[in-house]
Amino acid sequence: MSDKDAPSNGPDGASGGTVAAALPDVAIIADEGRLEDRRWQAVFTAVAVAVSLFHLWANLFATLSTLWLAGVHFAGLAFLCALRFPLFHVGSRRGRNAIFALDVVFGVALAVGTIVLIASENAIYARGVHLAPHEWALAFLTIFGAIELTRRTTGWIIPVLILTALTYVTWWGDHIDGVFRFAGLSVETVVFRSIFSDEGMFGMIGRISSSFVFLFILFGAFLVRSGAGEFIIDIARAISGRLTGGPGFIAVIASGLTGTISGSAVANTTSTGVITIPLMKRSGFPPRFAAGVEAASSTGGQLMPPIMGAGAFVMANYTQIPYLDIVAVSFLPAFVYFLSVAFFVRIEAKRHNIVSHDDDAPRVIEVLKKGGPAFLIPICVLIGLLVYGFTPTFAGGWAILAVVVASWLTPNPMGPRAIVEALAMGARNMITTGVLLIAIGLIVNVIAMASIGNTFSLMITQWAGGNLMIAIVLVALASLVLGMGLPVTAAYIVLATLSAPALQILIVNQIVPPEMMRADIVAALAEGTLSEAIKPFFMLADPSVMAKLSAPMPPADAEALWNALPPEVVTQIMAQQRLALPVALTTGALLSAHMIVFWLSQDSNVTPPVCLTAFAAAAIAKTPPMLTGFTAWRLAKGLYLVPILFAYTPFLTGTIPQMLTLFAIATLGVYALGAAIEGHMEAPIPWPLRILLGAAGVALVWPNTPYLEAAGATVVLAIFAFNIRADRRRRAAPARSA
Repeated sequence: MSDKDAPSNGPDGASGGTVAAALPDVAIIADEGRLEDRRWQAVFTAVAVAVSLFHLWANLFATLSTLWLAGVHFAGLAFLCALRFPLFHVGSRRGRNAIFALDVVFGVALAVGTIVLIASENAIYARGVHLAPHEWALAFLTIFGAIELTRRTTGWIIPVLILTALTYVTWWGDHIDGVFRFAGLSVETVVFRSIFSDEGMFGMIGRISSSFVFLFILFGAFLVRSGAGEFIIDIARAISGRLTGGPGFIAVIASGLTGTISGSAVANTTSTGVITIPLMKRSGFPPRFAAGVEAASSTGGQLMPPIMGAGAFVMANYTQIPYLDIVAVSFLPAFVYFLSVAFFVRIEAKRHNIVSHDDDAPRVIEVLKKGGPAFLIPICVLIGLLVYGFTPTFAGGWAILAVVVASWLTPNPMGPRAIVEALAMGARNMITTGVLLIAIGLIVNVIAMASIGNTFSLMITQWAGGNLMIAIVLVALASLVLGMGLPVTAAYIVLATLSAPALQILIVNQIVPPEMMRADIVAALAEGTLSEAIKPFFMLADPSVMAKLSAPMPPADAEALWNALPPEVVTQIMAQQRLALPVALTTGALLSAHMIVFWLSQDSNVTPPVCLTAFAAAAIAKTPPMLTGFTAWRLAKGLYLVPILFAYTPFLTGTIPQMLTLFAIATLGVYALGAAIEGHMEAPIPWPLRILLGAAGVALVWPNTPYLEAAGATVVLAIFAFNIRADRRRRAAPARSA
């Protein structure tokens, strides 16, 4: 089959059949009245291909600084974004042409201005960090451009937050009272740091966007263009098409596999949902339930390794924990989530007696022979290189090459035309994410300059009263509110910056309670072995005690000396004591804290009133968007249950036997809770047993309670056995009457 005849994918990954479908930028822009001249279509595609090639060269062969890599990254995507997303929509052809001309000028000016500005870095430092008049103009153009392009791609919420943050540190922060009062910085300082600091637009987050995120999204585009999307659907049909409720399981499996190549829940929904939702509806699933299953499953795609959305790369950078380690510990929790959705599918299928068998479903071995190499070989190359210690960017680059080579083993080999299409698709798919991450750097920079993160973490600790569960609830509420206006990755970045430190402290306190640390310090005082790192805090509170700290003292005196310390000194001593704890303990707590935030930040995909993934599924299923959102929220309960295990158990940090045990307990617990909510297993559950089943489910997911877990498991298994017998009697009754 030639490249021209090879199946390709549309703008959101939906299967198409033409080369035009594989050039989503051209098709979509033409539909919106953009780029009606085919010469501009060619310009857009050529620039998109050039942007992708630049990122491959810069990440695999060059040694560019972070400023230059992120700056050119933004310049290229900014030009594409200006062409792809109009300033505003007008009805007349003449009006569209005028707006398009403005957008072309704006895109070129922003791209060129950004590159000229970052090239002025040395000159700015030579002047003592002072901006020349033309640099002021370029800086404001760059900042304004990032805000404006974010408005075009994500709406008004993020631009308003950015403007609020920038004016806070330059103006109104000095006019408020309380813990968030900020004396303010000069506009020149804020502008300079917004662009040139490590926390700014072209700093840490810009580097993540221009390296890890871009290469993995490009990797996904190559997989999609090679026919992996068709393979995913076929393998899902082969595995579950002949099971009761099979179309629902197809949605769960397909969305989970698509999550390995896509970092977007909405793209996951639109690519697999156009196939799975009609399948579920035809088999007898209610349309709203079908849309909810697809939305909940696609949301889980962002939790599924190895890609896990852009948030996983940000997490690796924030925590300095290797990306491979994050991926490795994420498999079992992701399986728990997908099993929780699959349980709802099974329950719904049994409730409505949906016994639909896909007689046309292909066999697994046939699917693997046909499309397996194009999907499995690149994934194995990617994981293998990560395991051997290569960087994610190096692994991603070679995995892209592996996609091309592996496609030659299939009926759809990728030639030059298909490679160009995949390069263009990758840059197009990166536009919204890249512009967003660069713009979010403006908010992160303000948080760093004003130390808002430390203040917010202290507030969470104070509001929670030292209770980790209350802190998790507060973070969940904050993630829901932020998720109404921010995409998932942006919500994670903001929440991780603000609340992850507080969660880490509370998790450490669960393992090593403050009372234990206090007792250790008092004992060291009495024995005369107090740490040199802690002595200055005692002397800060009372300089006269210096002579006493190096010699033993009666335990009563040591206790009195501790009790005489001011509360703020005690807080600093406890923080210092936590630094002395084993590195594995503190690192595990840090990973758990970020994973909690990462999982909770996904809930905005499926939680009304703003749940874009559920709305996308509703559009396919033709169901009410808000009601579909509530259905998806009900099916995605795993988003709230699994983070509790992160907080209270070694689900991420334990030994393999511990993690497998917790996996089994969590799986049984989410099934019990799902069945109790639905009132159905294999057969309907009477209310008394339903209440008992709910209590058993809570006992199973309640952390660190082995006796309760054993009792809960016994109850759930007993009720399940009783329910199977009830189902058999129910199915046998019509046969006897006949």
